[in-house]
Amino acid sequence: MPTANPSSPRLPVVFIPHGGGPWPFVELGLPKAEVQALATYLGQVGQRLATPPRALLVISAHWEAPVPTVMTSAAPPLLYDYGGFPPEAYRITWPAPGHPGLAARVRELLSGAGFSTAEDSERGYDHGTFIPLKLTYPEADIPCVQLSLKQGLDPAEHLAMGRALAPLRDEGVFIIGSGMTFHNLRAFGDPRVHDISAKFDAWVQDAATSPSDERDAKLTQWTQAPYARLVHPHEEHLLPLMVVAGAAGADRGTTAWSGSMMGARISGFQFG
Repeated sequence: MPTANPSSPRLPVVFIPHGGGPWPFVELGLPKAEVQALATYLGQVGQRLATPPRALLVISAHWEAPVPTVMTSAAPPLLYDYGGFPPEAYRITWPAPGHPGLAARVRELLSGAGFSTAEDSERGYDHGTFIPLKLTYPEADIPCVQLSLKQGLDPAEHLAMGRALAPLRDEGVFIIGSGMTFHNLRAFGDPRVHDISAKFDAWVQDAATSPSDERDAKLTQWTQAPYARLVHPHEEHLLPLMVVAGAAGADRGTTAWSGSMMGARISGFQFG
């Protein structure tokens, strides 16, 4: 795995909303303006970097493990971890190579910070990775590794994971947290969702764009946000933001995109 290169700028870190299921590639009856707006943003995420990354590290909401776990396959398959969609949803391709060297480096950094870690040589990219990144990097030519969340979903632990991974930013690795600032499947489509999600999303935007100490303190106490448990009955879609915020260090966040999905307000963030 490449080490820090003084001539290369430090890469930013981002938290992206990955939408629902195979939404941009299969007709699901979603509002076309919503689909186009989010797809356009995701298509531009890589273009905002000053230099192309050497590899991608993705923390997806769709993988939890007892300890932080990395994919080690050199050619990961796709994990179609959704159901009830048309046949074409299961024919989507995104053949990005894996990067066993990066996987080992991730374990090294996390172990150095006191985390027990594991690896998985068989797991494939889940839809929190291959759906948004098929828009961001459609050529699938940049090596990619997925890192799991840690079961228990403790926000302070995930901030600490991110801090441990921060050196990767100087090694050409683009760290991407993939989740959603709103994720209550039963509430999508409810007319009350717009106002409820807007209040929570405004809180998240304020937290993510605060100075780092204040940001991390707020994210650690995210359940105190307006409608927190209604917006996230189970917080796995918010936890990738904690990892990204930890990796951001002192870099202050900006709201890179804000829009809606099925009436719910959602946002994406960039740090650095």
